[in-house]
Amino acid sequence: MAARRRQLLGAIAALVVLAAVQSGTASAAWQPGPEKYDIGKRENVPVTMSDGTVLRVDVYFPTHTQTGAAAPGPFPVILTQTPYGKGSSSTSFPGGEQLAGLSGYSPYLVKRGYIDVIADVRGTGASQGSFGLFDPVQGRDGAQLVRWAAKLAHSTGRVGTLGASYLGITQLFTAANLGPGSPLKAMFPIISANDIYRDTAFDGGLLDTEFGGIFLGLTAGLNLLNPILESFVEQPTNPDVLQVLAQHIGGLLTWHATLLADVETNGDKAYDEAYWRARRPQSILGRIVRNGVPAFLVGGWFDLFQRGEPLNYSDFQNLSAGRGVGLPMKAAQQPSGRYQLLMGPWYHVTAGEGIDMNRLELAWFDRWLKGQATGIEQTKTPLHLYQLGSGKWLDASRYPFENATPKTYYLGAGKALRPTKPGAAGGSDKIVWTGLSSPCGLSTEQWGAGLLQLLLESAGGSDPCAGDDSTTQVGPGAVSYTTAPFGKAQVLAGPIDATLYATSNRPDTEFIATIEDVAPNGSSKPLTTGAFLGSFRKLDRARTWWTADGKPLLPYHAYTRASQVPVPTGGVTRFDIEVRPTFAKLAAGHRLRVTLTTSDVPHIVPSPPQIANLAGGVYGIQHNSAAASFLELPLAPADAFTKPCAICR
Repeated sequence: MAARRRQLLGAIAALVVLAAVQSGTASAAWQPGPEKYDIGKRENVPVTMSDGTVLRVDVYFPTHTQTGAAAPGPFPVILTQTPYGKGSSSTSFPGGEQLAGLSGYSPYLVKRGYIDVIADVRGTGASQGSFGLFDPVQGRDGAQLVRWAAKLAHSTGRVGTLGASYLGITQLFTAANLGPGSPLKAMFPIISANDIYRDTAFDGGLLDTEFGGIFLGLTAGLNLLNPILESFVEQPTNPDVLQVLAQHIGGLLTWHATLLADVETNGDKAYDEAYWRARRPQSILGRIVRNGVPAFLVGGWFDLFQRGEPLNYSDFQNLSAGRGVGLPMKAAQQPSGRYQLLMGPWYHVTAGEGIDMNRLELAWFDRWLKGQATGIEQTKTPLHLYQLGSGKWLDASRYPFENATPKTYYLGAGKALRPTKPGAAGGSDKIVWTGLSSPCGLSTEQWGAGLLQLLLESAGGSDPCAGDDSTTQVGPGAVSYTTAPFGKAQVLAGPIDATLYATSNRPDTEFIATIEDVAPNGSSKPLTTGAFLGSFRKLDRARTWWTADGKPLLPYHAYTRASQVPVPTGGVTRFDIEVRPTFAKLAAGHRLRVTLTTSDVPHIVPSPPQIANLAGGVYGIQHNSAAASFLELPLAPADAFTKPCAICR
């Protein structure tokens, strides 16, 4: 009897364990191991590429805590490739520790049994060659570095990749340049693009001058400074520093100088054509899935790649289910835990704040590189979301979000935003193109990469303009439309479309649509924005996401030279504006507002050829029965998202 009872209890215990694994709670039992090792370092190790270019890497490896000798391992390898200088781990300035955490260097992992390799991208740091933005050769370099790292002394032969921003995007191109069965077994791309042209280089066909200027200035300065710093800070470990410096100067002339000049003079790089297509991460995601490399993605609701990070998630999920890229996930589609996204309340340089990223990285790499049962992949809800407005971390499965139903809200008389179509035969509001706007808004902080916010946080403050953008709503170049107060709390979840019917007296138009949460006291908190140059208005219907009643939810435009058509003057023209996604709870009594402006300075400054077609513009925003401008807002009841995020701590 006792034996049978023990058998029964054992069977019940086994079922409980099995259920825990299947429901994704097994990770709760896993805990990070303690530090076991100290860290040794080899600087500026040369690695020769197939074309003879020498890249240089720093290798951090586990050492015995008592003797300092290299530990025998074997250990998996974590590879990072950076254009900012592999020695950029300074914490001597405000926010420095956070920036260093995005550099790829991870003493946390090394002390727990990993080799950490950080490489200077060709044409940067101490590496030879000329730099080009995501030059396709960098993906081939990355593949060679993976194979080289797998053969390091004390290596298990299994490699993972880690890093943020440029360091995250290079992981995608590296993985695509390897084949099935390669040493690369896992990726952890943080704040990475899906489509560099649409996500950050341009916004609705208009150049992102704010971040573009920061990036061009940063890389230009570092490409001159880093060869010297990385060669002589401790000892002269780079014997060809003068050759490297000369090659870097050549890169400044061939890429930095020519790119901006080409865009500003309406050259080919102003359009989404051959140059940008060769650098589009979305186009190579299929190879990563075919190669069997799992990826844990990290994004931010105020990041530069806010648009592309959820699209990377849906693309990976669709590809793993045998579908293509650029498609919305199906309503009944079951996601794979091999591809996950953590989307937080972050700007570009604040990614990961408030989350134990070290723990997440260790759980991911321990699972795929060491074969440990961390349980991190055992989940039916691999979409981990910070909900703006409530401060909660919640889980979901699909993008667009399965519980949010797109609802049409129409612009109306009295600056109202209503769920009913206007019935009047006439009705419009005039705004003018000024070329100027208040910089006190979310977009200035967002497209400045959050650098000001990072500095203010270090001093115990925050950017007030990111919390109240009311100054952007005044002037001849702005008009706002606001809903009635919501009787019950709502969740705005997903991509947003703003379709405007408007007249123009000039052959082009510039529209910026900002969605705001308006509190009962009248304060207006910006949630998300989208910009659009009207001459690109022709929709790519096959790549646009549509609602059930045939309205665009995520409009897609070609942004090619051939697709650009002047805006007819005098008549009413339709413009479909892609507004980047958000996930925000709107409390009862709050209202939603859309503010339409004709400029967004300093984020967007049109090129001289564009200004020639915009100057003097007067637009008539239509809100009548014949031309009813509208928003498609994916809304859900407040209780539609309730599953807590188990890994978000």
